Amino acid sequence: MDDVGLRIRTRLVPAILAALGVALLTAGLLTYTAPVEAGPEPSQDPTIVTLAPTPAPTATPEPGQATPTPARTPPADRVATRIVVRDLGIDLPVIRPPDTSSYPLCDVAMFIQDLGQPGFGRATYLYAHARTGMFLPILTASKVNDGAAMLGMLVQVYTSDDQLYTYEITQVRRHQLDLDAAIAATTEELWLQTSEGPKGTRPKTQVVAEFVSSGPADPAAAHPVAKPRVCG
Repeated sequence: MDDVGLRIRTRLVPAILAALGVALLTAGLLTYTAPVEAGPEPSQDPTIVTLAPTPAPTATPEPGQATPTPARTPPADRVATRIVVRDLGIDLPVIRPPDTSSYPLCDVAMFIQDLGQPGFGRATYLYAHARTGMFLPILTASKVNDGAAMLGMLVQVYTSDDQLYTYEITQVRRHQLDLDAAIAATTEELWLQTSEGPKGTRPKTQVVAEFVSSGPADPAAAHPVAKPRVCG
C-alpha cells in the first residue's frame, strides 16, 4: 500500500467506521464499537462472485473509439445525491453522514467521505441498512447463489452537479470484514454495502460496480428530497 493509501486507511479508523457501526482492528477486521451485544460471527468464509469478462472485440475499433471514461473534470465539491438500481427496486437519496460517529440513518444511503465521489477515478462507497425501502434487496439477492443474479445489473448514481453516472455490477462480496479493496481502488468504481444481520453484526455484503458512462442529468432527478430519520 502506498503512502496515500496508508494515510486514507489511518483516517478511516476514527472517521468512517464508527458511522458504519464498526471499527477497524489492527488485523484488518471489522467489529462493532457501541456497547451492544454483538451479532453472530460469520458462519461461512467470505465469498466473491465475479462477472465474466466481456470477450475483446476482434474487429478494428472505429477511429476515436476508446474505453469509456468520465467526460469532464469534476468540481471539487461534487457528491453523490441519489442511487437507483431499477432491477432491485432501489431508489434512495444519498446524503453526507451528519457526523463521524452516528449510527447510519434510515430512508437514505450515505457515502464514506474519505473515499471518492463519481468521476474522481477512485471508489465511491455508499452504504445503507438492509431494511425495506433501503438496501434490503441487495442482501436478499445475495443469499441466492451468492448473488450471481445481480452481476450485470446497472446502477445509476446522480450527483450534486446534475450528472448521471452509470455502473455495471461486476462483483458480489459476501461476509466481508474489511474495506481494503475499496481503499486500494485506483479506477472509477462504485461500492455498495449493507448489513448481513442485526445491529452489531460484523460481516457485510458488498457489491462492486464498474464505470460504464456518464452524462447530464435532469436537475430534479438529481436532487431528490431526502427525509432521513433515526432508525427505530
